[in-house]
Amino acid sequence: MTYVINQNDLARLTAAVAGPVLAPGDEGYGAETAAWNTALVQRPALAVGATSAADVQAAVRFAAANALPVALVATGHGAVVPADGALLVNLRRINGVSIDARSGTGTIGAAVPAQQLIEAGTGVGLVPLAGSSPNVGVVGYALGGGISPTLGRLHGFAADHVSAAEIVCADGALRQIDAEHDPDLFWAIRGGMGNFGVVTSLTIGLVPVTRLYGGGLYFAGEHVEQVVDAFRRIAAAPPAELSVSLAFLRLRSAPSVPEPLRDRFSVHVRIAYLGSADDGERLIAELRATAPALLDTVAEIPYTAIAGIHSDPVEPTPTYEMSTLLREFPAAAAEALIAAAGPGVDTPAGVIEIRQLGGALARAPRVPNAVGNRDAGFQLSGAMFDAPGRAEEFRAPLAEIADAVAPWTTGGRQANFLTGYDTTAGAVARAYDPETYRRLAEVKSAVDPGNMFRINHNILPAPSGAA
Repeated sequence: MTYVINQNDLARLTAAVAGPVLAPGDEGYGAETAAWNTALVQRPALAVGATSAADVQAAVRFAAANALPVALVATGHGAVVPADGALLVNLRRINGVSIDARSGTGTIGAAVPAQQLIEAGTGVGLVPLAGSSPNVGVVGYALGGGISPTLGRLHGFAADHVSAAEIVCADGALRQIDAEHDPDLFWAIRGGMGNFGVVTSLTIGLVPVTRLYGGGLYFAGEHVEQVVDAFRRIAAAPPAELSVSLAFLRLRSAPSVPEPLRDRFSVHVRIAYLGSADDGERLIAELRATAPALLDTVAEIPYTAIAGIHSDPVEPTPTYEMSTLLREFPAAAAEALIAAAGPGVDTPAGVIEIRQLGGALARAPRVPNAVGNRDAGFQLSGAMFDAPGRAEEFRAPLAEIADAVAPWTTGGRQANFLTGYDTTAGAVARAYDPETYRRLAEVKSAVDPGNMFRINHNILPAPSGAA
């Protein structure tokens, strides 16, 4: 569809917005529209670099007047649908952080990355429930649920700790919402992602962390069966303070990749224990004894160093992903996964991870929200890192790995881990139980009946008159 932009409206928008307003061909347009996943090339009709909630309001009102859908980019990690022909609001300039040690909360702008909030909070002894990557935006991560592989099993989802938000909805109004003010919308954004408007500010609870014993154990591929077996035993009945995940790695030679891991298959066990080094060493002693490690980085570390546990890529990268949730990870599932993605298999998959869930992640939050599929015991995810334009080529190899563990899947997805292959209405619905999805669609219909915010994992508005 071709969008015709009203030039008088455009002139008023440019005058009203403090940040840049850029059209295709303008200098800076490429940088303003870029996503972290460089496999996705954005070609919006217009890009607005918002510096404040007022800029976002002006952009949304312009979009409404010109029948444009609105796409969002902050740190760029959540982009999965091309913003072609849309109005793209870049939120990266809205990046303030305020810590309230007395209430144990942080109030953050729309594009604050995890590492920025971690460093701000540790100054007063408090930390957020951050994910594995230091440059993922906290707001998008929390709105999609937010699984922390360090703190999640002890404290639940990041969304469970959100206490207030500032959001610009499709009518251009700025709303301050919490459990008492606009409670239906507040319920929906915590798990329903960016379907309901532009969250320009979020207040989120922080937690104290006094000890962290964490890092990675890397083993050669010939030890995969023994390592996976030891991982399974540790993950079977751990304390909530211990979180473990396991990844099959096929890493190419690069300066960022440690020499022992280059151009080979390796098995990476990720460890995060919220306790003393002595206790942590006892908990993982069996893993350490399984085989000689290529690398062993597990030690007592500050929370500011959690990015080193998973060592996720930090530079923009063309990425193709899949994920699914598992009820359990028994020996038969482990054998199936090794057969599908182990060292003897020719697959382009760069990383295949089994992440332990459970603990507080399985419990309902004190203030209800829309985060679904809390019953899963593990999550399988995978990624391929290659050139842009290869999504269809990699669809089948990724699906084959997911299909290998199909007998143990719940059928659900975690909203943050929906991928570029999960953009249909049916795929998005798998992130929720039917009643939650029905209610999300009703809230969507109330605040965005025209589906302005559809350049995402879209929740369709409920039909008019739907019960």
